[in-house]
Amino acid sequence: MVSHFVRKKISRHFTRQNEIVFDNHIPSLELIEEKFRDIRELGIYLHIPFCNRICPYCPYNKEVFSKETSRKYKDAVMKEIDSYVPILANKPVTSFYIGGGTPTTMIGNGLVEIINYIYKRFNMNCFVHLESHPNHLTPPNLDAIEAMGVKYLSVGVEALQDRHLKYIERPYTVAEVKKNLERALARNFECINIDYLFDLPGQTVAEIEMAGRDMVNMGIHQAATYPLFRFPYTRLGRESKNNGNAIATMFRRRKFLKILEDIFYDSGFERSSVWAFTKKGTNKYCSVTVPLYLGLGVSGGSYLKDIFYINTFSVAEYIKAIEKEKPPIALSVDLSEEMQMAGWLYWRIYETRFRKSDFEERFKVSFDRKYGKQFNILTQIGFLKNGSDQIRLSDNGTFWIHAFEDFFSIDYINKLWGTSGFEPWPEKVVL
Repeated sequence: MVSHFVRKKISRHFTRQNEIVFDNHIPSLELIEEKFRDIRELGIYLHIPFCNRICPYCPYNKEVFSKETSRKYKDAVMKEIDSYVPILANKPVTSFYIGGGTPTTMIGNGLVEIINYIYKRFNMNCFVHLESHPNHLTPPNLDAIEAMGVKYLSVGVEALQDRHLKYIERPYTVAEVKKNLERALARNFECINIDYLFDLPGQTVAEIEMAGRDMVNMGIHQAATYPLFRFPYTRLGRESKNNGNAIATMFRRRKFLKILEDIFYDSGFERSSVWAFTKKGTNKYCSVTVPLYLGLGVSGGSYLKDIFYINTFSVAEYIKAIEKEKPPIALSVDLSEEMQMAGWLYWRIYETRFRKSDFEERFKVSFDRKYGKQFNILTQIGFLKNGSDQIRLSDNGTFWIHAFEDFFSIDYINKLWGTSGFEPWPEKVVL
């Protein structure tokens, strides 16, 4: 109850809103076209909702793969693409990210056709960033992935000790992961990222150190290292008991992340986001920090400056809506300028560095006048370096400021994704 009150109070301070309300007011294509007129370039996110099996901790929208459903889904996504072609008006697409679910479940089942269609119908000025499963890195699949124009590949490894893989129900061993990654690293990808979970039950300092050294020794280009979040609407979240004192948990996670920081920095990596470390000289694999983007497919979210809308989370309802030539949009929210500023700042902090001039170009407001007091305090306690233009977070600042942000964002995800996962067409979600 106290945390709810504090969250509301602070959220109101930054957004000037008593609450953030997503409702089923569906923006028309004419309104969306109007929003696009002032957008010079954008990113595209494509959601593939299929997995061979459902992991107990995963908060993302997914269902068990079906070949028949995947083919119908391919046809529906291509029709959704058609609806946006006149709206985009040939604007350059400068990032293209395919997430899930497990996108590589659709290799041979429609993924190639969707990607080729996107490059045919939109003005694509980028390569593909693609999520994959370690077990899918077979020679034929890697041939197909390279042929699709994928230059940035992310592999959901998640753990590097067999006992932890067993706990999170990943269907492979560490030895198999290393063999499959070696096969992928022999190809011509610009960047191979692996996802790694830490703060697993009973995980030790020695195991964190061993995993960090293994990641470096495997020769990967980037590691995205996340603590295990227990979302209430996941199976692990429902089954887990209270994990103890929240403050103790945060300090334990800081200790584990510090170990990984030291290993990666000593091995020629640099921090590229709150959780990610990228080899110097490598273009990073990135999924979430594009300023403006269009979301395609089930649960795809679109952010167009002053509006955010999200497609239904139900694959069956998405396909049905597209077949009836209806928008698959389930919820939308109009964003005040204060909300846009708060969102912009959230993602720039996630990237750990940004320029005040970019904020001022976007909002026509002085950054120092808007946030100067707060950032001066953060500078004084060593959380960041505040230059004349560039702001760069320290490692401690990166962790603790984002922990403060997670106090809000994880609660928002629980409400928005949790509700959307159970109700295909919610009337309203209040954050």
